[in-house]
Amino acid sequence: MNFFNIINKLSEVDPDVLGRLDTRRSVFSSLNTVSKRAALASAPAFLAAFFSKAYAGTSAGDPKEVFNYALTLEYLEADFYNKMIASAQFATASAVDQASIRQISKHETAHVNLLKTVISGIGGTPVAPVTFKAATFATLTTFAKQLEVAQLLEDTGVRAYKGRAGDLQGIADVTITGVGTINPLQAALQIHSVEARHAARIRTMRGQTSWINGDGDLDNQEHYKGAIPESTITQSGVNLTTGLGTTYTAKDAQASFDEILTVAEVLAPSRAGGLVGA
Repeated sequence: MNFFNIINKLSEVDPDVLGRLDTRRSVFSSLNTVSKRAALASAPAFLAAFFSKAYAGTSAGDPKEVFNYALTLEYLEADFYNKMIASAQFATASAVDQASIRQISKHETAHVNLLKTVISGIGGTPVAPVTFKAATFATLTTFAKQLEVAQLLEDTGVRAYKGRAGDLQGIADVTITGVGTINPLQAALQIHSVEARHAARIRTMRGQTSWINGDGDLDNQEHYKGAIPESTITQSGVNLTTGLGTTYTAKDAQASFDEILTVAEVLAPSRAGGLVGA
């Protein structure tokens, strides 16, 4: 059984197959020898589960609802960074860090504007703006504390977008006046990729690894838990630490995949939902 030949054949009928199988750090890139990759790819049970997972949840959903959900999160992030830049603590940051936050803030504002345009263009009504709770922001008395929350927001955003991407599978391209023709799934994933870059940059600014590996100083927060926590070491029924013919650490397994968060999990009081307020 040639796994890579299967991928090539699938790509002929589904150009997005690689996107379905992509992760922040592909598990195959961590299998750094031909023999390890071959051993994994020759396991029929693994392949069946792997492709089932890749193509799960691909029925078309309501793009207006999905984009309004994303817009709510982008409103929250945009307001947080606006508050951050306007704070006295921001002035204590280095010029490089200030520039990074300002750039991220511009991205979040651009995401808000794009999502509002797309929602209106497909016949929906953008949800009303939400703001980051002022009382909570007031407790962030140092720039370092603000960065902690920024990391939680960005990592949550990455998981949130991944959790809804499947709902946009099969949605036809739409033409929006002044914008052009867009594919809803592509638009969502383009924002998702930028959110991942934000997360990596914020984590680096904090002296953390650019990816989640179970060893970070915030990894016990609820943002990294859920029905499928980031600490998961099993993918498609295979324990990555013991089931691949060689030994990988739990950190390696965790770093190889991002896990989704459901809508209910994202909007829970212990995560993003608890940060929304006047």
